[in-house]
Amino acid sequence: MTDEVVLLDFWPSLFGMRIRIALAEKGIKYDYKEESLLNKSSLLLEMNPVHKTIPVLIHNGKPICESLIILEYIDEVWKHKYPLLPSDPYEKASARFWADYIDKNVYVFGKKIWMTKGEEQEEYKKELIETLRVLEGELGEKPYFGGEKMGFLDVALVPYYSWFYSYEICGNFSIEDFCPKLVAWAKKCMQKESVSKSLPDQERIYGFVLRLKKFYGVD
Repeated sequence: MTDEVVLLDFWPSLFGMRIRIALAEKGIKYDYKEESLLNKSSLLLEMNPVHKTIPVLIHNGKPICESLIILEYIDEVWKHKYPLLPSDPYEKASARFWADYIDKNVYVFGKKIWMTKGEEQEEYKKELIETLRVLEGELGEKPYFGGEKMGFLDVALVPYYSWFYSYEICGNFSIEDFCPKLVAWAKKCMQKESVSKSLPDQERIYGFVLRLKKFYGVD
């Protein structure tokens, strides 16, 4: 039986980028359907009626939602192709913990940087830098969070690199000045075709952020 795989996504989505990288690493062919968040398709509303958000992976007609859950699903279904999660239960739990930490901190503080100004923005910059430093400590001297090869946590975090430029321009600071090892890790990941082809150009992301700022009235 041939697998039918469809990805409902939106090009600047950090969460969608994760799925694109994982599918590329596994060599899985899929049908990509670009969504409009202002005019959601009937297929998206049908496949994700609870949250009505992307990404959604549709595998043989069945939807899987939420990016980290989708990553685990992809890894389990196509486990023979480039495993992302470690087999050791403790290491697997640790990868899940840090992925959750990323979304509860990096995502939140990064968004706040372009959504705010002045002293409030300065506080969020500090929070983001501290969060990235914690992650840099977790990376340590390893080439990847997954060890010698890119793994689950790398795939969960590296899409944020495509947004770093926007955080820096909006916040007037340099992430590399504070977290050089983390930026070097991201650049190493970008040398992989699965990553470089899945992450949009940083300046294109910034253009999207400018439109968001105007939409939300934070110019």
